[in-house]
Amino acid sequence: MTKIKDVKSLLQRVEEVTKQKELDLSSGEDLSIGVMNLISIEEHLFYTSQKTKDKKYLDLLDEVRRMRTELLKEIIKDYEGEVWCISKHLLAASMRIMEVGTKELKKNNKEKAWDLFDKSYKLYSLFWGLNLGVVGTKDAKRSTKNEEEILLTNDPTTEHRSPTTNISVFSKLGALVQKAIDCCRE
Repeated sequence: MTKIKDVKSLLQRVEEVTKQKELDLSSGEDLSIGVMNLISIEEHLFYTSQKTKDKKYLDLLDEVRRMRTELLKEIIKDYEGEVWCISKHLLAASMRIMEVGTKELKKNNKEKAWDLFDKSYKLYSLFWGLNLGVVGTKDAKRSTKNEEEILLTNDPTTEHRSPTTNISVFSKLGALVQKAIDCCRE
């Protein structure tokens, strides 16, 4: 029952945070996808500058970087330590892994694509958990699978696993944040 209370508490924290910050998650999600693409453009401008040996691409890269930084500030309101960089890298990794997933899908490797999309979404969920302030390091505890955790993840494929299956910190946080974000959508 403790886990169910934890989920209810988490959902309540999400509701409070979105009210306090007057955060429109749908606009924030759209903006985060835009930021992902700006990060991707920065990467492409870097590689293009190196492949062509043309420094004009560095000027474009700098301009895109400034725009990305400005827009990211609209999503990441409060941060400490390395949260800014972690957030940027979570978005970048999510985008890249999603792109690899679409390539696998194109090759008709649906299982591989699904696995990559799942990982991408977990990274994206962690980004939101961190920046909504609803997930912190106190939520990051390694545990074993049990009935309450099956309720938490609501993933029908996990019901057939052994009750002693380890769940990584990463998976647990991702599952909690996915629930929280999904409940905020209209």
